Amino acid sequence: MNRWTREQMARRVARDIEDGMVVNLGIGLPTLVANHLPADREVILHSENGVLGMGPAPAAGAEDYDLINAGKQPVTLLPGGSFFHHADSFAMMRGGHLDVCVLGAFQVAANGDLANWHTGAPDAIPAVGGAMDLAIGAKRTWIMMDHLTKGGVDASASKLVPACSYPLTGVGCVSRVYTDLAVIDLDPAGSRVIDIVEGLGFEALQQVTAIPLVDARTTPLGL
Repeated sequence: MNRWTREQMARRVARDIEDGMVVNLGIGLPTLVANHLPADREVILHSENGVLGMGPAPAAGAEDYDLINAGKQPVTLLPGGSFFHHADSFAMMRGGHLDVCVLGAFQVAANGDLANWHTGAPDAIPAVGGAMDLAIGAKRTWIMMDHLTKGGVDASASKLVPACSYPLTGVGCVSRVYTDLAVIDLDPAGSRVIDIVEGLGFEALQQVTAIPLVDARTTPLGL
């Protein structure tokens, strides 16, 4: 089965971020999006530890570990970037000042419920961070994740589910999901597929997805 690589997924998300947006990129896979933002767009990246105006990852050897994102990864700062107290940063998140947040997830339900901080396993380490504030506070919440759990081959391993079995981060907050197989919009009208990895048909995608899908694709733009 063809799959988008992590870099291709990041490029696909970056393509949908509009000029002038203020965006938070969550820990893990979403941080790659910063490296693929189009040069002709001004996108203001926010980090909950108190940074606004981040750029792409620094070149090897140019890291400054006094300049990091919420995942403790070194970042760069664009002209006009700023630093501030994390309480002010959370006020931005909770006050509805972010246009988009891009988060990872363990599960996403068809109604937009998000589970991304704990699997519920007794030995799992919970990691809620600012995810609850981001998921509810941002105007739009997008998810980047693998379509299936590790080693999964059919719909029983789908991370898109009718209802989350893991503890929830937010209720009804996810509007779009980017997986390594497809881009899917979640809304009351149904789960609409707007893009699929090249070489994978809609029926094959449905077979590995645990929720009903609607084919809403237009002409693919490619990666």
